[in-house]
Amino acid sequence: MGLEQVVLLVRGALAAGLVNGLTGFGTAITALGIWVHAIPPTAAASLAIICSIVSQLQTLHLIWRAIDWKRVLFFVVPGVLGVPIGTWLLPHIDPRLFKLGVGIFLIVYPGYVLIRKRQTESAWGGKIADGVVGFGGGVLGGLTGLSGVFPVIWTDVRGWAKEQRRSVLQFFNISILSFALVSHAASGLLTRQVALEAAIVLPATIGGAWLGAFLYQRLAERGYQRAVMALLLVSGVTLIWTTL
Repeated sequence: MGLEQVVLLVRGALAAGLVNGLTGFGTAITALGIWVHAIPPTAAASLAIICSIVSQLQTLHLIWRAIDWKRVLFFVVPGVLGVPIGTWLLPHIDPRLFKLGVGIFLIVYPGYVLIRKRQTESAWGGKIADGVVGFGGGVLGGLTGLSGVFPVIWTDVRGWAKEQRRSVLQFFNISILSFALVSHAASGLLTRQVALEAAIVLPATIGGAWLGAFLYQRLAERGYQRAVMALLLVSGVTLIWTTL
C-alpha cells in the first residue's frame, strides 16, 4: 500500500468519525466516496462497517438513557433479517447504478427538508412501517454499510426530537452493522488486507468521533436536524459526482 492510499484512508476515516460522532450515523456515507479511490469497493464496504461500529460505541453514552427499547426493536429485528440479503447482493449489483440511485434519493429528500418552513410529524403506518424501514436499512447495511439512510429519513418524517432520533439511529446502526460484520466474515470478505487497513484508520476514526460528540452536545434541535440533512445532501452530490 502506497503513501497516497494511506493518506486517503486516514482522511476518509477522520471525516467519517467526525460525522458519526456529530450525527450518530454517516460513516459509510462520508468515507466510501474517498476510500473507493484507494481500495476495492467490497473492501471499502467492510472497512466502513468496522469503523462505524467503533464510532458508535465511542458515543453510545450520549443517548443511552433516551433509548426506547420497544421502539428500537421494531427497527432492529426486521433490520437483522435484511442484512444477509444485502450481503448476498453485494457481488451481484452494478455499483454505478446503485450509487446513482442512492445519490438522487439523498439529494431530493434532504433538499426538501432544508427549504421547508415547518417540521412535519406523521404516525402513518405505525410500527409496521417502522419495521419495513428497519428491513430496508438492514439490506443497505449488509450491502454497503449505509444502514442509517432509511431510518434517518424516517425519523424526520416521524418528527421525533433530537435525542429520540439519535437513540433510534445509533442503536439500530450498532445492531445491524454488528450483524453485517459477522455476515461479511462468514462470506470471506474480512481479509488480512482489510485488517491491515482497519489498523491504519481506526485511530483517526476514534479521534474524529470524540470531536463530533463534543459538537453534538452543543447543537440545538433545529441545528441537529439541519446538520443531518446537510450531510445527506452533500453525500448524495458526492455519490453522483464520483459515479459520472
